[in-house]
Amino acid sequence: MRKFKQGSVFAVAAAVVLAGSVAVSDPAEAASSPIAACGGGSYHEIDHHNLGAVTTIHLLYNGTTDCVVTWKNSPYAGTTTETLAYIAKETLPGVISGYKADDGNYAFYSGPVKINAPGTCIDWGGGVPINGVFIQWNDAFSHCG
Repeated sequence: MRKFKQGSVFAVAAAVVLAGSVAVSDPAEAASSPIAACGGGSYHEIDHHNLGAVTTIHLLYNGTTDCVVTWKNSPYAGTTTETLAYIAKETLPGVISGYKADDGNYAFYSGPVKINAPGTCIDWGGGVPINGVFIQWNDAFSHCG
């Protein structure tokens, strides 16, 4: 009986750990808006770009940190497809560094990807499949200063 109890406790503990890892393994599907995805009220949108009717790539800023979220629009929200959000900063004229991306199969959005870049230009963008072709857009060396 003792071996059975120990095995049962181990099995329950393993199930709890696995359930917990599943619940937190996909943080990109947890927010209700691009602002919420970036971390809340201190962020505000400074730019966006639509990829057709499928998605909108949002650039947000909180005074020091830029944040990009590629947000699927209705009726495409809820359909799992490859979705990309990325950002980098210009460290020397024409040279980017600190490239950060979130590229995965998501139902609602990818990101947030963040970079601390006050006073520097950024390279930001994203992508989704449209009619079976992955379409990617970026805005290189923008929002300087």
